Amino acid sequence: MSDLRNLPAVDALLQQPEAQELIGQFGRPLVLEAIRTTLAAVRAEFIPGAAIPSASDLLTQSGQLAAQWLAPTLVSVINASGVVLHTNLGRAPLSAAATRAAAGLSAGYCTLEYDLSRGERGSRTVHAEALLRRITGAEAALVVNNNAAAVLLALSALARRHRVIISRTQLVEIGGGFRIPDVMAQSGARLVEVGTTNRVHLTDYETALSEPAALVLRAHSSNFRIIGFTSEPALSEITALAHRSGVFMLDDLGSGALLDTARYGLAHEPMVQESLSAGVDLVCFSGDKLLGGPQAGIIVGRADLVAKLKKHPLARAVRADKLCLAALAATLQHYLKAEAEREIPIWRMIAAPLDELERRAAGWVAALGVGSVIPGQSTVGGGSLPEETLPTHLLALSTAQPNRLTARLRAAQPPIIARVEADQVCFDPRTVLPEQDDALLAGIRRALPGKS
Repeated sequence: MSDLRNLPAVDALLQQPEAQELIGQFGRPLVLEAIRTTLAAVRAEFIPGAAIPSASDLLTQSGQLAAQWLAPTLVSVINASGVVLHTNLGRAPLSAAATRAAAGLSAGYCTLEYDLSRGERGSRTVHAEALLRRITGAEAALVVNNNAAAVLLALSALARRHRVIISRTQLVEIGGGFRIPDVMAQSGARLVEVGTTNRVHLTDYETALSEPAALVLRAHSSNFRIIGFTSEPALSEITALAHRSGVFMLDDLGSGALLDTARYGLAHEPMVQESLSAGVDLVCFSGDKLLGGPQAGIIVGRADLVAKLKKHPLARAVRADKLCLAALAATLQHYLKAEAEREIPIWRMIAAPLDELERRAAGWVAALGVGSVIPGQSTVGGGSLPEETLPTHLLALSTAQPNRLTARLRAAQPPIIARVEADQVCFDPRTVLPEQDDALLAGIRRALPGKS
């Protein structure tokens, strides 16, 4: 049949047994919309003389369309890229304990803002505060939904309509185009730049502080590095000067390192404990970077200032939810129990011995029967330790069309994210969780040329 008048009506299609099966799977409203969309497409694309699709074909297309609409866009992947804190892939994978903690709360009610001892309303701010105080030595702590929000809240509460001093070397732009000056402007604080692009001296801060100001901000340049003719005063010097001038010191550390990265052959990433020891009033950092937990912004420091932040109206807008707090608390417990390197995935990856990585890569080659083991470099990523790498061993697959192979890998179930080096598709065992090995190998086999 080649006449559009012969195209089945919506009601007629809905009476078909296949339609009833689709309704059972997707629900009547979605199936109805899918049928109407499919019929509209057939009409729009119809060529005179062409055959009209059968009812069965139309319903098959409608089912595919409904499935496409419901397909999740947020899916688990295998990260074989060698970037430990891959921002595009969700940064830090959670520990087993953190996953259990979040999952255990997700299916029911919990004491998010309920005090069991008193039988009345409580505060969500208590759930991670004691742990953070014990780990860092801070007087108080507050958790919000990300570090940009932490900085915004601190500036809004303490420096709105007042001058904030910051070095030009620290006016950074982070991923997604977000810039420190823009965050400061949104808070209502007045940005005062000191120093030059590559060098800043204590006298630059002294000059700026000769006029009234609210605070001095240090923004750790965690996603880039200035080398060569550079200088800046020590954090302790800047902090002491700020306090002599009667203003607060706010340190935006970003990466949130609680362990010394130098222990693993990397450059030393400034630690939260070090900032507090230098006398900083408030320290802001991320939960999902080197801390190894969920996305969160964490503020630690003076109790009176944290109390002021808790009462600010913006605190409600940027508060952390129950799943974040549960996962964060479980992650922090690993540090208190001195088991972070063993239990937190990113620290396990960073600490992985080179010979172990070589054995895993060689095992992959043996299992696949193709490829070779080559030396390579892993990176920490996530705006931490720029230009710092860790030696690793890679599974390398030579192919005439590496981009086509990586596209097939991304279409795997689960998707596999690899990298291309020297026209070879490379897989880094450092960032592949051991329990993902079988899925990785199965996905590679299916993606190789000549495989379906």
